[in-house]
Amino acid sequence: MKTATLEVQNTNLTSALGRLAADFAELVKARLTLLVLLTTAAGFYLGAEPPIDYVALFHVVFGTAAAAAGAAALNQWWERKLDALMHRTRTRPVPAGRMRPAEALTLGVALSILGVGYLTMACNALSAALAALTIVIYIFGYTPLKRASTANTFVGAIPGAIPPMIGWAAARGTLEAGAWSLFAILLLWQLPHFFAIAWMYREDYSRAGFRMISSDDHSGERSASQSVFFCILLLVIAGLPAFVGIVTFAYLAIELVLGGLFIAVAMRFLKMRTAGAARLLFITSIVYLPLLLVALVLTKS
Repeated sequence: MKTATLEVQNTNLTSALGRLAADFAELVKARLTLLVLLTTAAGFYLGAEPPIDYVALFHVVFGTAAAAAGAAALNQWWERKLDALMHRTRTRPVPAGRMRPAEALTLGVALSILGVGYLTMACNALSAALAALTIVIYIFGYTPLKRASTANTFVGAIPGAIPPMIGWAAARGTLEAGAWSLFAILLLWQLPHFFAIAWMYREDYSRAGFRMISSDDHSGERSASQSVFFCILLLVIAGLPAFVGIVTFAYLAIELVLGGLFIAVAMRFLKMRTAGAARLLFITSIVYLPLLLVALVLTKS
């Protein structure tokens, strides 16, 4: 009898710990944070002189991970009441009541301080300053702007484009043209990515009072045409790393193929303007970026 009781207790404990871990992962937007780490690592690798210092790479990735997780937690704390109004976010730990707002705030602040502080001590002041800037823009710029202006998407893309610069700064201590080319690529990539999401969930965003370019865009023409425009612009800008000398010109062939496919999917969204076409653009954007990063790493000059 006691053995059965202990088994039940152990099962309940395991379930509770699993739920806690899942809530933490959702609070810090683990999948988004993973993408941030990939771009940070790529920035470090492309900026570093051989041989690569993998201990330094770990330091910048760890510090950036903590900072990104902190920003995500603070964002969810700030928007907890609005998240409760949206179908796609109402099950998050804070609006669902599984985590108290004070807990999310404490975790967000602690992780943000940890990330910036760790980068200061383990890397350098420039990488730490960039991480702090990322948090400030994301929380005090992008978050409140979502209910004020459709410009929020562009502003929100800025902190999303800074991580490769953090990696570069950790490797070199300065920001050269190569770092800025990576920033431009990440900035432009995010726009069709978010336009697709915003149109798919336009009713949800409207319910929360968020002002997106998809607001009142029932036909999808505005969202799709903007996606095509920025995909074309990305095709051009994504070639910059070859021209500033951080990768060989072999990279251009890969970049042109990936960019061309991205444009084709965006044009399909413009032609069809269906939820399925928007979702395909969203999925394509997720596939495009890691492949481009791999191409950059493999063709480093």
